[in-house]
Amino acid sequence: MIAAWPCPAGGEEYALALDRGRRHRVLVLPAWFDESNKLRRFTAETMRRLDAAGIDSFLPDLPGCNESLAPLEQQTLAGWRAATETAARHFAATHVLAIRAAALIAPQGLPGWRSAAVAGSAQLRSLVRARVLSSREAGRSEDREELLARGRQSGLDLAGYRLGARMVSDLAGADLPEAASLRDIAQGELGGPALWLRAEPDHDPAQADRLAAIVAAELLA
Repeated sequence: MIAAWPCPAGGEEYALALDRGRRHRVLVLPAWFDESNKLRRFTAETMRRLDAAGIDSFLPDLPGCNESLAPLEQQTLAGWRAATETAARHFAATHVLAIRAAALIAPQGLPGWRSAAVAGSAQLRSLVRARVLSSREAGRSEDREELLARGRQSGLDLAGYRLGARMVSDLAGADLPEAASLRDIAQGELGGPALWLRAEPDHDPAQADRLAAIVAAELLA
């Protein structure tokens, strides 16, 4: 179930691969940063349901994430986009399922779905807000705008992740791109509250059932 793929920056990264050589092959791009932990099981369970429906799927580690040896602080949106393009070619993906902010780096022209897509600017605001609240609880005062200005110059530690200055700047200016080939799946279509808003990582099998069913129904129709 674990496969390797060549990263364009050099070396290899790992991927969770449910690959039986079938016609339909979905590249799954996971949520980022603190949301990745809260949605990890949900993402894997969605892939297992796609497998049961006769669909191959592949979940690559982005450089700097999970088992990757690349420093997260050196990553950029352009670099991650190049990585997903490479992973799509390597695994011969026919479609993409991008979750949350991963919609920003979906391979251009590959059809598929964006689940609860969020702009990079909104993701960054959420991370900065969490830091400001955490600092307040610890008796420290931090200003959001000052943090962002500092982040653009020298990077920031946000929710336990060290983001470089380039990534902070990238996210601050990253709106969701127009993507006629991607169908947006709203969180409301999954029939439950957003898992990334829960205080601790959790799972909702019904939401994984629903997301996999939407993808399978539209893919196999």
